[in-house]
Amino acid sequence: MIRIAPLKEEHLYNIWQIGYSQPLPQWKKWDGPYFEDYQMFPDFEAFRMSGLYTFFFKDNVWGIFIDQEPIGIVTRHWEDEKTRWLEIGIVIYDQNYWNGGYGTKTLELWIDQIFKTTDKLEHIGLTTWSGNHRMMRAAEKVGMTKEAHIRKVRYWQGHYYDSVKYGILREEWVEQKKKSSS
Repeated sequence: MIRIAPLKEEHLYNIWQIGYSQPLPQWKKWDGPYFEDYQMFPDFEAFRMSGLYTFFFKDNVWGIFIDQEPIGIVTRHWEDEKTRWLEIGIVIYDQNYWNGGYGTKTLELWIDQIFKTTDKLEHIGLTTWSGNHRMMRAAEKVGMTKEAHIRKVRYWQGHYYDSVKYGILREEWVEQKKKSSS
């Protein structure tokens, strides 16, 4: 069973193993690969001493769990808190859980959690790139609308890719939930 929840210290060893113990893990090839921001940690102690370690304990980062094991994270951040413009993200580190509907289910859980706990929020956005077909498909499956398609603004490995923005309004989410429960 898939669920999302805040991460605890005991989960971080698994996160390090599946996400940050390899030179260039598969997940990074899909998670904005044009950003040169990945850092490998050769051992757990190096990971624990890094600034990245504390990132996982912020309230805008939750774990994705299958049973009790973490397989990835969901995030949220303010593009502009003053205007209530919120963006979300998802990373499934463990590729054994790719292509099985886990990303779609996780997005549903995360969007639902955010709308339930953030009263004055009317829109949730998600930005990806045109090379990440699985993320685009998951966004569409949960009912997000493609709101922007900015052509050839992500250059990576000799090719241009598009930035693709999705979003969903609270009223659309509520209506969708009503339809799916009846």
